[in-house]
Amino acid sequence: MSDVLNRLAELLEQRKSADPQSSYVAKLYAKGMDSILKKIGEEATETIMAAKDGDPQKIIYETADLWFHCMVMLAKAGLNPQDVLDELARREGLSGLAEKASRKE
Repeated sequence: MSDVLNRLAELLEQRKSADPQSSYVAKLYAKGMDSILKKIGEEATETIMAAKDGDPQKIIYETADLWFHCMVMLAKAGLNPQDVLDELARREGLSGLAEKASRKE
């Protein structure tokens, strides 16, 4: 996992015990998973709009926001970015259609 993802994952873990009045992430954790998921939806929409507008810097900025909030969700669920990277590695070299067909419903 990249150093940035490692450092961010560690910081997100630390924020679980932080005061929600002094930490944006602690405030998200305190509000619960529904609030985190709502924020991911907002960030996904902003990312889509940035891509539609075609401004590379806006696309990067909004994608960073989306990834950040997805990492908050993972941490809230007791997961980390390495879990997602492991899944991507598992899928590497597989046909997307074959991989999707192999999933248990």
